[in-house]
Amino acid sequence: MLLIPAIDLKDGMCVRLKQGDMNASTTFGEDPAAMARRWVNAGARRLHLVDLNGAFAGKPVNEAAVKAILAEVGDEIPVQLGGGIRDLDTIERYLDDGLSFIIIGTAAVKNPGFLKDACTAFGGHIIVGLDAKDGKVATDGWSKLTGHEVIDLAQKFEGYGVEGVIYTDIGRDGMLTGINVDATVKLAQALTMPVFASGGLSDLADVERLCAVQGEGIEGVICGRSIYTGALDFAAAQARADALLQAVR
Repeated sequence: MLLIPAIDLKDGMCVRLKQGDMNASTTFGEDPAAMARRWVNAGARRLHLVDLNGAFAGKPVNEAAVKAILAEVGDEIPVQLGGGIRDLDTIERYLDDGLSFIIIGTAAVKNPGFLKDACTAFGGHIIVGLDAKDGKVATDGWSKLTGHEVIDLAQKFEGYGVEGVIYTDIGRDGMLTGINVDATVKLAQALTMPVFASGGLSDLADVERLCAVQGEGIEGVICGRSIYTGALDFAAAQARADALLQAVR
């Protein structure tokens, strides 16, 4: 079980939101590169970046912060990014800058042809982000709820050749109320590609619950507010996850 620290970027700073509300942000650091170094030193094996301004603007906004993070840790671990990615030129530029994976969310739902083109042009580097509430997919920084079922879309996108799916329960994100394990497992069972859980991770018990169902196809979990508030000790949690996996083997 890969624990992936999230660095959410707003106006060049590291923040966390509650349920995607840009007006309910808490700043946890003003130096994104230093934050990236903190998590790598704590044992992170991948980083998850979100350009929050970009998600709402529909175009990259925090590129300077992204480049600073890549300059600091990009040669050591894979770094993935989502938020405001709407065209192939942006993907190519980000990959050239050193990102390992590009996460396409809103654009995948609104323009599936773009996602298909991205998978064709940049195979092995595209992850789809599906944000949902009560099984329905949301777009535009979670501000719009669609009628699409998560599983139906994920199966469609799997056929395009995406590398995996990040499933976020937006009703839980930033609330420390626990991962929606049942919904994540249901999605993973319907797919052959890896699923990454996101939204609501609160404590070590959540990590252990996910480790118990890792065999269903859940490869990792995005760690947000819990590791910033201290509710979850990241290094200890990754060590526990590794120990549980070793015990199964």
